[in-house]
Amino acid sequence: MPLWPVYTGTSEPHDGITKLPPPPPWRDFDGGPVLPAPDATADASAVSPDRTHRAETYQATPETVQLVNAALYLRRPLLVTGPPGTGKSSLVYAVARELRLGPVLRWNITSRSTLHDGLYQYDPLSRLYAARQEAGRTDRAGGTGGAESGSGIEHHLRLGPLGTALLPYGRPRALLIDEIDKSDLDLPNDLLNVLEEGQYEIPELVRAARLTPDGVAEVLADGTDERVPVARGRVRCRAFPFVVLTSNGEREFPPAFLRRCVTLHLRQPDDRHLAEIVRAHLGEPDAYARTLIERFLSRSGVGDLATDQLLNAIYLARSADLDAESLDRLAEQLMPYLGQTAQSDVF
Repeated sequence: MPLWPVYTGTSEPHDGITKLPPPPPWRDFDGGPVLPAPDATADASAVSPDRTHRAETYQATPETVQLVNAALYLRRPLLVTGPPGTGKSSLVYAVARELRLGPVLRWNITSRSTLHDGLYQYDPLSRLYAARQEAGRTDRAGGTGGAESGSGIEHHLRLGPLGTALLPYGRPRALLIDEIDKSDLDLPNDLLNVLEEGQYEIPELVRAARLTPDGVAEVLADGTDERVPVARGRVRCRAFPFVVLTSNGEREFPPAFLRRCVTLHLRQPDDRHLAEIVRAHLGEPDAYARTLIERFLSRSGVGDLATDQLLNAIYLARSADLDAESLDRLAEQLMPYLGQTAQSDVF
Protein backbone atom coordinates (compact mmCIF):
# COMPACT_ATOMS: atom_id res chain seq x y z
CA MET A 1 0.00 0.00 0.00
CA PRO A 2 1.21 3.57 -0.71
CA LEU A 3 2.53 5.43 2.30
CA TRP A 4 1.84 9.07 3.20
CA PRO A 5 3.92 10.72 4.43
CA VAL A 6 6.97 8.87 3.16
CA TYR A 7 9.23 11.51 4.69
CA THR A 8 8.06 12.14 8.24
CA GLY A 9 10.64 14.63 9.50
CA THR A 10 11.31 12.48 12.58
CA SER A 11 14.95 11.75 11.63
CA GLU A 12 14.40 8.01 12.14
CA PRO A 13 15.79 6.09 9.13
CA HIS A 14 13.36 3.71 7.40
CA ASP A 15 12.60 2.11 4.01
CA GLY A 16 9.38 4.00 3.31
CA ILE A 17 10.76 5.07 -0.08
CA THR A 18 9.91 1.57 -1.32
CA LYS A 19 6.22 2.28 -0.61
CA LEU A 20 5.90 5.23 -2.95
CA PRO A 21 2.98 4.74 -5.36
CA PRO A 22 3.74 4.48 -9.08
CA PRO A 23 4.61 7.85 -10.64
CA PRO A 24 2.08 9.87 -12.63
CA PRO A 25 1.99 8.64 -16.25
CA TRP A 26 3.71 11.81 -17.44
CA ARG A 27 6.59 11.26 -14.96
CA ASP A 28 7.18 7.55 -15.56
CA PHE A 29 10.78 6.77 -16.56
CA ASP A 30 12.09 3.46 -17.90
CA GLY A 31 15.87 3.79 -18.01
CA GLY A 32 18.00 0.70 -17.74
CA PRO A 33 19.66 -1.58 -17.11
CA VAL A 34 18.78 -0.93 -13.50
CA LEU A 35 21.76 -0.09 -11.31
CA PRO A 36 21.96 -1.08 -7.65
CA ALA A 37 21.57 1.90 -5.35
CA PRO A 38 24.55 2.96 -3.23
CA ASP A 39 24.78 1.63 0.31
CA ALA A 40 21.45 2.66 1.83
CA THR A 41 23.05 2.98 5.27
CA ALA A 42 25.62 5.51 4.01
CA ASP A 43 24.86 9.16 4.61
CA ALA A 44 26.64 12.49 4.76
CA SER A 45 29.21 11.09 7.20
CA ALA A 46 31.03 9.72 4.17
CA VAL A 47 31.66 13.37 3.24
CA SER A 48 31.41 15.48 6.37
CA PRO A 49 30.50 14.86 10.04
CA ASP A 50 29.04 18.38 10.05
CA ARG A 51 26.49 17.40 7.40
CA THR A 52 25.62 14.26 9.33
CA HIS A 53 24.93 16.36 12.42
CA ARG A 54 22.75 18.74 10.41
CA ALA A 55 20.82 15.81 8.95
CA GLU A 56 20.21 14.26 12.37
CA THR A 57 19.14 17.52 14.03
CA TYR A 58 17.08 19.08 11.22
CA GLN A 59 13.70 20.27 12.50
CA ALA A 60 11.14 20.08 9.70
CA THR A 61 7.95 22.12 9.86
CA PRO A 62 4.60 20.51 8.88
CA GLU A 63 4.64 22.53 5.63
CA THR A 64 8.11 21.20 4.83
CA VAL A 65 7.01 17.60 5.40
CA GLN A 66 3.96 18.05 3.15
CA LEU A 67 5.84 19.61 0.24
CA VAL A 68 8.78 17.18 0.41
CA ASN A 69 6.26 14.35 0.08
CA ALA A 70 4.50 16.14 -2.77
CA ALA A 71 7.84 16.35 -4.63
CA LEU A 72 8.54 12.65 -3.96
CA TYR A 73 5.10 11.52 -5.10
CA LEU A 74 5.06 13.73 -8.22
CA ARG A 75 8.72 13.04 -9.11
CA ARG A 76 9.34 16.76 -9.34
CA PRO A 77 12.28 18.93 -8.20
CA LEU A 78 11.79 20.84 -4.95
CA LEU A 79 12.72 24.53 -5.15
CA VAL A 80 13.50 25.73 -1.61
CA THR A 81 13.66 29.49 -1.08
CA GLY A 82 14.19 31.62 2.01
CA PRO A 83 16.68 33.83 3.83
CA PRO A 84 20.16 32.56 4.76
CA GLY A 85 20.35 30.26 7.76
CA THR A 86 16.86 28.75 7.50
CA GLY A 87 18.13 25.23 6.69
CA LYS A 88 17.59 25.13 2.93
CA SER A 89 20.63 23.00 2.12
CA SER A 90 20.32 20.90 5.30
CA LEU A 91 16.89 19.66 4.22
CA VAL A 92 18.18 17.33 1.50
CA TYR A 93 20.61 15.67 3.94
CA ALA A 94 17.79 15.11 6.44
CA VAL A 95 15.56 13.52 3.77
CA ALA A 96 18.40 11.37 2.40
CA ARG A 97 19.23 10.12 5.88
CA GLU A 98 15.65 9.29 6.87
CA LEU A 99 14.79 7.60 3.56
CA ARG A 100 18.18 5.86 3.21
CA LEU A 101 18.92 7.37 -0.20
CA GLY A 102 22.68 7.11 0.24
CA PRO A 103 25.26 9.91 0.01
CA VAL A 104 23.91 13.23 -1.24
CA LEU A 105 25.19 14.40 -4.62
CA ARG A 106 25.98 18.13 -4.42
CA TRP A 107 26.33 20.72 -7.19
CA ASN A 108 27.41 24.14 -5.92
CA ILE A 109 26.31 26.78 -8.42
CA THR A 110 28.37 29.84 -9.37
CA SER A 111 27.85 32.52 -12.01
CA ARG A 112 30.02 30.44 -14.37
CA SER A 113 28.17 27.12 -13.91
CA THR A 114 26.72 25.50 -17.03
CA LEU A 115 24.47 22.50 -17.59
CA HIS A 116 27.47 20.64 -19.01
CA ASP A 117 29.28 21.01 -15.65
CA GLY A 118 26.45 19.27 -13.84
CA LEU A 119 26.12 16.43 -16.35
CA TYR A 120 29.71 15.40 -17.03
CA GLN A 121 33.29 16.59 -17.48
CA TYR A 122 35.43 15.44 -20.39
CA ASP A 123 39.14 16.25 -20.71
CA PRO A 124 40.18 15.96 -24.38
CA LEU A 125 43.70 17.20 -23.66
CA SER A 126 44.45 14.34 -21.26
CA ARG A 127 43.08 11.91 -23.85
CA LEU A 128 45.33 13.42 -26.54
CA TYR A 129 48.32 13.12 -24.23
CA ALA A 130 47.45 9.48 -23.47
CA ALA A 131 47.03 8.72 -27.18
CA ARG A 132 50.47 10.17 -27.93
CA GLN A 133 52.01 8.07 -25.18
CA GLU A 134 50.32 4.96 -26.56
CA ALA A 135 51.52 5.79 -30.08
CA GLY A 136 55.07 6.19 -28.80
CA ARG A 137 54.95 2.80 -27.09
CA THR A 138 53.58 1.22 -30.31
CA ASP A 139 56.40 2.74 -32.40
CA ARG A 140 59.06 1.56 -29.98
CA ALA A 141 57.58 -1.93 -30.11
CA GLY A 142 57.65 -1.89 -33.90
CA GLY A 143 53.87 -2.13 -34.20
CA THR A 144 51.68 -0.60 -36.85
CA GLY A 145 48.86 1.79 -36.26
CA GLY A 146 45.36 0.45 -36.50
CA ALA A 147 41.95 1.97 -36.80
CA GLU A 148 41.06 4.63 -34.32
CA SER A 149 39.18 3.25 -31.32
CA GLY A 150 36.78 5.20 -29.13
CA SER A 151 37.28 2.88 -26.16
CA GLY A 152 39.70 5.30 -24.46
CA ILE A 153 37.21 8.14 -24.10
CA GLU A 154 35.65 6.81 -20.90
CA HIS A 155 39.02 7.03 -19.13
CA HIS A 156 38.94 10.82 -19.52
CA LEU A 157 35.29 11.41 -18.66
CA ARG A 158 33.50 11.62 -15.31
CA LEU A 159 29.80 12.13 -14.66
CA GLY A 160 28.84 15.22 -12.68
CA PRO A 161 26.38 15.30 -9.76
CA LEU A 162 23.31 15.86 -11.99
CA GLY A 163 24.53 13.31 -14.52
CA THR A 164 25.05 10.73 -11.76
CA ALA A 165 21.65 11.40 -10.16
CA LEU A 166 19.95 10.59 -13.49
CA LEU A 167 21.55 7.15 -13.83
CA PRO A 168 18.97 4.30 -13.83
CA TYR A 169 19.20 3.49 -10.12
CA GLY A 170 16.53 1.26 -8.64
CA ARG A 171 15.72 3.85 -5.97
CA PRO A 172 16.07 7.64 -6.05
CA ARG A 173 19.36 9.40 -5.43
CA ALA A 174 19.38 12.71 -3.52
CA LEU A 175 20.78 15.73 -5.37
CA LEU A 176 21.39 19.23 -3.99
CA ILE A 177 21.69 22.04 -6.56
CA ASP A 178 22.79 24.77 -4.19
CA GLU A 179 22.14 28.49 -4.75
CA ILE A 180 20.62 28.23 -8.21
CA ASP A 181 19.89 31.98 -8.05
CA LYS A 182 23.64 32.66 -8.43
CA SER A 183 23.69 31.04 -11.86
CA ASP A 184 23.87 32.60 -15.28
CA LEU A 185 20.44 33.61 -16.57
CA ASP A 186 20.38 30.65 -19.00
CA LEU A 187 20.98 27.80 -16.54
CA PRO A 188 17.40 27.43 -15.18
CA ASN A 189 16.09 27.25 -18.76
CA ASP A 190 18.85 24.82 -19.72
CA LEU A 191 17.81 22.55 -16.85
CA LEU A 192 14.19 22.40 -18.03
CA ASN A 193 14.54 19.68 -20.64
CA VAL A 194 16.87 17.47 -18.61
CA LEU A 195 14.69 17.58 -15.48
CA GLU A 196 11.52 17.16 -17.54
CA GLU A 197 12.72 14.26 -19.64
CA GLY A 198 14.96 12.63 -17.00
CA GLN A 199 17.62 11.91 -19.59
CA TYR A 200 20.60 13.33 -21.47
CA GLU A 201 23.25 12.37 -24.02
CA ILE A 202 27.05 12.43 -23.91
CA PRO A 203 27.98 13.30 -27.51
CA GLU A 204 31.55 12.03 -27.14
CA LEU A 205 30.25 8.57 -26.19
CA VAL A 206 27.50 8.63 -28.83
CA ARG A 207 30.14 9.10 -31.54
CA ALA A 208 32.42 6.47 -30.02
CA ALA A 209 29.63 3.88 -29.67
CA ARG A 210 29.72 3.00 -33.39
CA LEU A 211 33.34 1.86 -32.96
CA THR A 212 32.67 -0.62 -30.17
CA PRO A 213 30.79 -3.94 -30.47
CA ASP A 214 28.18 -3.31 -27.76
CA GLY A 215 28.43 0.48 -27.47
CA VAL A 216 28.78 0.33 -23.68
CA ALA A 217 31.32 2.53 -21.90
CA GLU A 218 32.27 2.25 -18.24
CA VAL A 219 32.53 5.77 -16.79
CA LEU A 220 33.26 7.18 -13.35
CA ALA A 221 30.28 8.42 -11.35
CA ASP A 222 30.40 11.55 -9.20
CA GLY A 223 31.73 11.16 -5.67
CA THR A 224 33.13 7.66 -6.17
CA ASP A 225 35.91 5.73 -7.90
CA GLU A 226 33.44 3.14 -9.17
CA ARG A 227 32.51 2.89 -12.85
CA VAL A 228 28.98 2.58 -14.19
CA PRO A 229 27.86 1.42 -17.65
CA VAL A 230 26.53 3.96 -20.15
CA ALA A 231 25.03 2.42 -23.31
CA ARG A 232 25.61 4.29 -26.56
CA GLY A 233 26.18 7.57 -24.76
CA ARG A 234 22.61 7.89 -23.51
CA VAL A 235 21.53 8.11 -19.86
CA ARG A 236 17.90 7.85 -18.73
CA CYS A 237 16.77 7.59 -15.14
CA ARG A 238 14.62 4.85 -13.67
CA ALA A 239 13.68 6.31 -10.28
CA PHE A 240 13.56 10.10 -10.61
CA PRO A 241 16.01 11.58 -8.07
CA PHE A 242 14.99 13.70 -5.11
CA VAL A 243 16.28 17.05 -6.39
CA VAL A 244 16.48 20.08 -4.10
CA LEU A 245 17.32 23.44 -5.64
CA THR A 246 18.01 26.21 -3.13
CA SER A 247 17.65 29.95 -3.64
CA ASN A 248 18.21 32.96 -1.39
CA GLY A 249 15.67 34.90 -3.41
CA GLU A 250 18.23 37.06 -5.20
CA ARG A 251 16.42 36.70 -8.55
CA GLU A 252 13.19 35.60 -10.18
CA PHE A 253 12.91 32.42 -12.22
CA PRO A 254 11.11 31.88 -15.54
CA PRO A 255 7.48 30.70 -15.23
CA ALA A 256 8.29 27.57 -17.27
CA PHE A 257 10.93 26.65 -14.69
CA LEU A 258 8.69 27.36 -11.69
CA ARG A 259 5.76 25.30 -12.97
CA ARG A 260 8.00 22.24 -13.18
CA CYS A 261 9.02 22.53 -9.52
CA VAL A 262 7.30 22.10 -6.19
CA THR A 263 8.11 25.33 -4.33
CA LEU A 264 8.78 25.54 -0.59
CA HIS A 265 9.47 28.88 1.09
CA LEU A 266 11.24 28.62 4.45
CA ARG A 267 10.66 31.46 6.89
CA GLN A 268 12.55 32.52 9.97
CA PRO A 269 11.46 30.16 12.79
CA ASP A 270 9.23 31.37 15.61
CA ASP A 271 10.10 31.05 19.32
CA ARG A 272 8.77 27.47 19.62
CA HIS A 273 10.60 26.28 16.52
CA LEU A 274 13.80 28.04 17.60
CA ALA A 275 13.65 26.30 20.97
CA GLU A 276 13.28 22.94 19.15
CA ILE A 277 16.30 23.73 16.98
CA VAL A 278 18.41 24.68 20.00
CA ARG A 279 17.25 21.55 21.84
CA ALA A 280 18.19 19.32 18.90
CA HIS A 281 21.68 20.83 18.58
CA LEU A 282 22.63 21.75 22.15
CA GLY A 283 20.14 20.18 24.53
CA GLU A 284 17.46 21.83 26.64
CA PRO A 285 17.74 25.66 26.53
CA ASP A 286 18.58 27.17 29.92
CA ALA A 287 17.37 30.55 31.16
CA TYR A 288 20.11 32.52 29.42
CA ALA A 289 19.58 30.60 26.16
CA ARG A 290 15.89 31.51 26.26
CA THR A 291 16.88 35.13 26.78
CA LEU A 292 19.09 34.95 23.71
CA ILE A 293 16.23 33.39 21.73
CA GLU A 294 13.97 36.32 22.68
CA ARG A 295 16.65 38.83 21.72
CA PHE A 296 17.32 37.01 18.45
CA LEU A 297 13.61 37.16 17.55
CA SER A 298 13.35 40.87 18.38
CA ARG A 299 16.48 41.65 16.32
CA SER A 300 15.37 39.51 13.37
CA GLY A 301 12.34 41.77 13.01
CA VAL A 302 14.70 44.65 12.21
CA GLY A 303 17.31 42.94 9.99
CA ASP A 304 18.29 39.57 8.56
CA LEU A 305 19.84 37.05 10.94
CA ALA A 306 20.70 33.37 10.51
CA THR A 307 19.80 30.63 12.98
CA ASP A 308 23.38 29.40 13.22
CA GLN A 309 24.36 32.82 14.63
CA LEU A 310 22.03 32.14 17.56
CA LEU A 311 23.44 28.62 18.00
CA ASN A 312 26.99 30.04 18.06
CA ALA A 313 26.03 32.55 20.76
CA ILE A 314 24.32 29.94 22.94
CA TYR A 315 27.20 27.49 22.57
CA LEU A 316 29.76 30.08 23.67
CA ALA A 317 27.52 31.25 26.51
CA ARG A 318 27.60 27.68 27.84
CA SER A 319 31.27 27.09 27.17
CA ALA A 320 33.01 30.37 28.01
CA ASP A 321 33.62 31.45 31.60
CA LEU A 322 32.37 35.05 31.26
CA ASP A 323 30.23 37.38 33.35
CA ALA A 324 26.75 38.38 32.17
CA GLU A 325 27.83 41.73 30.73
CA SER A 326 30.64 40.14 28.72
CA LEU A 327 28.29 37.43 27.46
CA ASP A 328 25.81 40.04 26.25
CA ARG A 329 28.55 41.94 24.46
CA LEU A 330 29.88 38.75 22.85
CA ALA A 331 26.39 37.67 21.76
CA GLU A 332 25.88 41.02 20.04
CA GLN A 333 29.14 40.58 18.15
CA LEU A 334 28.18 37.04 17.10
CA MET A 335 24.79 38.11 15.73
CA PRO A 336 25.52 40.95 13.31
CA TYR A 337 22.87 41.73 10.72
CA LEU A 338 23.37 40.06 7.36
CA GLY A 339 23.50 42.23 4.28
CA GLN A 340 22.47 45.84 4.67
CA THR A 341 22.85 47.40 8.12
CA ALA A 342 19.58 47.57 10.01
CA GLN A 343 18.08 50.83 11.25
CA SER A 344 18.58 50.00 14.91
CA ASP A 345 21.71 48.60 16.53
CA VAL A 346 20.13 48.14 19.93
CA PHE A 347 20.69 44.67 21.36
